[in-house]
Amino acid sequence: MTATAPFYLDCDTGIDDALALAYLLAAPAADLVGIGAVSGNVSAAVGARNTLDLLQLAGAADIPVALGAHDPLAGSFGGGAPWVHGENGIGEVSLAASPAPLASESAAEMLVRLARTYPGTLRVLAIGPLTNIAEALRLEPALPSLVHSVTVMGGAALAPGNITPVAEANIWNDPEAAALVLAADWDITLVPLDVTMGSVLEDHHRQELLASSAPVPRALGEMLGYYFRFYEGIYGRPCSAMHDPLAAALAVGAVQAAVAPVVRAAVDTSTGPSRGQTVCDMRGLYAGYPEVRGARCRVVLSLEQDFAPHLVETLLGHFSMVESAGSLVVAPV
Repeated sequence: MTATAPFYLDCDTGIDDALALAYLLAAPAADLVGIGAVSGNVSAAVGARNTLDLLQLAGAADIPVALGAHDPLAGSFGGGAPWVHGENGIGEVSLAASPAPLASESAAEMLVRLARTYPGTLRVLAIGPLTNIAEALRLEPALPSLVHSVTVMGGAALAPGNITPVAEANIWNDPEAAALVLAADWDITLVPLDVTMGSVLEDHHRQELLASSAPVPRALGEMLGYYFRFYEGIYGRPCSAMHDPLAAALAVGAVQAAVAPVVRAAVDTSTGPSRGQTVCDMRGLYAGYPEVRGARCRVVLSLEQDFAPHLVETLLGHFSMVESAGSLVVAPV
């Protein structure tokens, strides 16, 4: 993608969502025209507040933020993941409260409106549970014909899950919504744990962010301290996966997939041990993934280049030139 394109971001703003949001603000090919909040890492209300405050810190408070679904399509919100993202969702970093109000429409209504406003050009990036996207499909069945593309951070094709042995968090938090989104008549790119767990932000990258004189990179560096402590138990060293910012960079076209077969995919909505599993038909693996007639889901399995240097360079390069409208206060952890 070379020209600037309109983006709608649907998120549950925790730490990696904050990185993805900052990346989209910094990416010259992305025009972020609306954001919806959904319950996942934190409640939709807390995620919306985090998003407003981050936009204020970044000097982008004019981007509208809409409150989305609190509960999944079936059942109720499970309380988030404070052991991963902190009680406030952003690693216990305290940001100055933005005075900007939430949009008067819901996140699903915002997505439908934006799809009608930018027919054929709106890019949808979903980095939380897919409740709002499913609700938008219910509001406007023609939505797949209105948007340009959909990129979802979620699922696990050949890799293990991170909530259950087979289920990834975003899909597991609302399998019914994910099933509707994957079954819709649109081309979709899935950015699963297969690629995000192999894309690691190391401590020296975090130190580069912390050393910045710009508030946004420093805030992100502080948040990552909390995130690193969780992932140290997984990787054995202070570092983290880059789930959401990697999905953002792939959606923008700034990084390229090395292996990304287009396959048939569905979501298990049963109540058994496979609930929330993203069932991707990967049987073409042994023949180099030949074309599958009727398949619509592009599953990113590997990248052509290391993503971490690009992420850090993009954030530092952009925000060193942006005047912040907010302030950063680091709370003790």
